Amino acid sequence: MDKELKQALSVGGADYLEIRIEDAATTSVTYIGKELENIGESSSLGGCVRAAVNGGWGFASFNSLENLADKAKRAVSMARQVGREKTTLTPTEPYEAKHATLPGRDPRQVPLEEKHDTAHRYNQLILRANGIQTSSVRYQDRWKRKVYANSDGTTAEFEEIFCGVSLAAIARKGNIVQTYHHTYGNLVGFDEVTGREALAEDAAHRAVDLVSAERVKGGTYTVLMDPILTGIFIHEAFGHLSESDFLYENPRLQEVMQLGRRFGPEILNVVDQGNLNQAGYLPFDDEGTRTKKNDLIRDGVLVGRLHSRETAAKMNETPTGNARAISYRFPPIVRMTNTFIEAGETSYEEMLARIDRGIYVKNALAGMTDCEMFTFTGMEAFEIENGRIGKRLRDVTLTGNVFETLKNVVAVGNDLSFHAGLGGCGKGGQSPLRVSAGGPHLLVENVVVGGE
Repeated sequence: MDKELKQALSVGGADYLEIRIEDAATTSVTYIGKELENIGESSSLGGCVRAAVNGGWGFASFNSLENLADKAKRAVSMARQVGREKTTLTPTEPYEAKHATLPGRDPRQVPLEEKHDTAHRYNQLILRANGIQTSSVRYQDRWKRKVYANSDGTTAEFEEIFCGVSLAAIARKGNIVQTYHHTYGNLVGFDEVTGREALAEDAAHRAVDLVSAERVKGGTYTVLMDPILTGIFIHEAFGHLSESDFLYENPRLQEVMQLGRRFGPEILNVVDQGNLNQAGYLPFDDEGTRTKKNDLIRDGVLVGRLHSRETAAKMNETPTGNARAISYRFPPIVRMTNTFIEAGETSYEEMLARIDRGIYVKNALAGMTDCEMFTFTGMEAFEIENGRIGKRLRDVTLTGNVFETLKNVVAVGNDLSFHAGLGGCGKGGQSPLRVSAGGPHLLVENVVVGGE
């Protein structure tokens, strides 16, 4: 394979060439209610060539690894047809490296029957609870070996194994239907998705409790976000705005996202870090750039954004290792990895004590963003009165402008944690991308909450 890669990369006529080869295997088990909806194993082997000529890109994906040089010529020909300007890519230092994850238990060595039994057991626990109408339980593992090489001299390999489960319970009482779910996914092997019976039972009990909860009264509140919601908020509402393939083509957003602009209090620090040992870990991106810690907000001030080599060149900044594709069938675009708000110094108890009237919101059932505007529906919420947790609330929707919301942060918790699941991240028709989001408890004033 090394010989074929070198021959393909030596094809003439391109300013830049890169090749990715991927060997992958996936197992999935899905229950919807009592029915086994899906169970199976699949595998794929393929690759892609991406070429730059005069600022234009050509991309060819394939399932046969024969005649790589011909595939490279085809990508070069396509790039030549659209190239109209100078190719600009920020240089990176070439290297050679091999990386491998070290899972506790390789799921490829686990019988399909055991994987099915695990999902079935969780599903039965949810359906057994009084008040549950139906369930949705998914198990999935994904193994992938990636080989990367480019015309600058970088060659790298990476092997990953991802395992995850999603445990959802749906309860109904009259016309009221409520859902609660737990989802988990990481790069640490099959054993991490076993022994989750308590989570399945917890999802069922919380869904049942939610159908009897009061609807929240709409208004403006002080909101305490739990670490999961904090992570989802910073990923969805702010992280996507930091992805420079969207940013450099949007003059209005460039004006808003000026480096050096204050976005929040000095206690606020936001990071994307691809080399962190969480679900979004990768040693190099799909352009071969090594991953690293990238500060986005430091001491409340915007100090960075996420780049590919091309967007870094266009904006005269530094590549960050964030060019990613979900598979060899797609070209890389700028994506997040492990995105989080760093821990502060305030405890959960101290934040709670500061709230005279507010809402404690945990996790997110759904959400959407439109540029700097966001809407999130909390999965679970509680009234806060005089520093104490009160009655359970349902149908709590948080709406606002991300920049105004960040300015209204008044305390950052000291209890940072990370969260990832089977859903992943979606962008540009590429989903799900393996990522994690993290943060501590976050206290925010003047949040608009929808309800009755």
